[in-house]
Amino acid sequence: MKKKIWITVLEKDEPKAKKIFQTVNQYGLATDGNFWIDDLEKMEWAGPAPQLVAPETALWIVSGTLESFNKTSIRYGLGLLAAMVQAAKGHGFPILLVPADGDLDVAGLPTALKGAETVKLALLGPKVAAKANIPLKKIAADYRLDLYPIPGLGLWFEIGPAPGHSWQGVMLGAQGGEVDAHGVGAHGRIPDRCVLEYAMKGLKLQAGDREFIAWAVKNTLSENDSYYARVRGNPKALLFGEMSEADDAEVFILSLE
Repeated sequence: MKKKIWITVLEKDEPKAKKIFQTVNQYGLATDGNFWIDDLEKMEWAGPAPQLVAPETALWIVSGTLESFNKTSIRYGLGLLAAMVQAAKGHGFPILLVPADGDLDVAGLPTALKGAETVKLALLGPKVAAKANIPLKKIAADYRLDLYPIPGLGLWFEIGPAPGHSWQGVMLGAQGGEVDAHGVGAHGRIPDRCVLEYAMKGLKLQAGDREFIAWAVKNTLSENDSYYARVRGNPKALLFGEMSEADDAEVFILSLE
């Protein structure tokens, strides 16, 4: 199976895209890609997901101007797509960001992109060759998270405990958006119907200066079970984890913009 590099160009700039493709092709790597479509309402960000999660795709390159990288809607879509890819291929899947006109602060990007590397276009070829030909680094996560962008039915998040762990109850809250439906079922598929134990809605949770409005249930989740929640709007962040009354209960925050 020949490895493939997926290239996303944030502006519809064909000369720029051609230059990047030629740079990668000279190292004998197959390429494919897309021009970014900035339309959150239609969830266009999810368009390249099937190609990115394909077994032959070894690396994702994202190129654009700093203006594009810093646009809230683009950052939001890139972060969601990165989270989908990581759910399928692991958090060690390499992402290279290629800013065209300056230095990009990765630390300020959405959580799913904080592990990406930035590289200048002049150094892109050797970096891609090195990244594409080393084994994928396995990075253990403390939770499971996946996304289901379903036209007409909205964006659903799936969360659950990491392999070998269980949660005694579960919650998910949004900062700025709104949870409006939830369920519990087997990992990997939104359930058609389910039994919810002590379902709770509208819980106000504070994390620093952020306020989250959460839904929760007391169902026990094994590593093979998941909690599914539909989130409306474009929340700035999600807070999720075990619904526990213990003082040391661990929760996670996923920044989305």
